[in-house]
Amino acid sequence: MLSSARTNGIAIDLPKARHFALRVVAGQAAVTVIAGLLCWALAGPNGALSALLGGGIGTVASFAMALLSFGDRAGSDAQYAMRALLVGEAVKVALVIVLFVVVLKLLKVSPGALFAAYAATFLVYWLALATALPIFGAPAPQRERND
Repeated sequence: MLSSARTNGIAIDLPKARHFALRVVAGQAAVTVIAGLLCWALAGPNGALSALLGGGIGTVASFAMALLSFGDRAGSDAQYAMRALLVGEAVKVALVIVLFVVVLKLLKVSPGALFAAYAATFLVYWLALATALPIFGAPAPQRERND
């Protein structure tokens, strides 16, 4: 039995987490626009469209995840919150795959601009997560052991 193991956790305030997730999506949208403008200056209209599509894929997928993972019921219990997070992540991955397939099959795009802009939105997601996660909560209080 693991009764002597200490459990540490992070309590997350749902409204703060939802707000943070939507701010990440807004940051991804801003990076998408910047990538589109940069690619327009460097590669013309096709490069700009490709960058906007690539960044749009990352942004739309993150937006869907934020809506599904941090919905109104997500804070009702831990099991529901975990399920919502897993469903949100699965939908995000599925959306990325489907949208890339659709774009690459139906449109003539510049793959470099498309994937670079997507990577930029992915980088925004991970940088925001790495730098802001500790602000959501503090370690759970230590429990007294009843051995």
